[in-house]
Amino acid sequence: MSEDVATGVNDSDSGEIAEEVAVGSSVIVYPGTDEELHGTVVEDFADLAGTAVEVAGERIVGPARRWAVNLDDGGLVFVDDDSIALAA
Repeated sequence: MSEDVATGVNDSDSGEIAEEVAVGSSVIVYPGTDEELHGTVVEDFADLAGTAVEVAGERIVGPARRWAVNLDDGGLVFVDDDSIALAA
């Protein structure tokens, strides 16, 4: 899924989402989009998320995503607060 599609899914309340979601939570990834997926949070990288890695002024890797989600279809995705919601 492209960043453009995922960005902004939960922008207005992403802080609230982060407080509710935890390892073991059943979640919807990319809620309200054609790419919506269901799964379970398996890791929270809060301490590492959002930090790009640069060496000698050259970006080696972009910022890490906060949540690792094991999808019901067997896949694994990494998303930020703005692309995740608790499943009903």
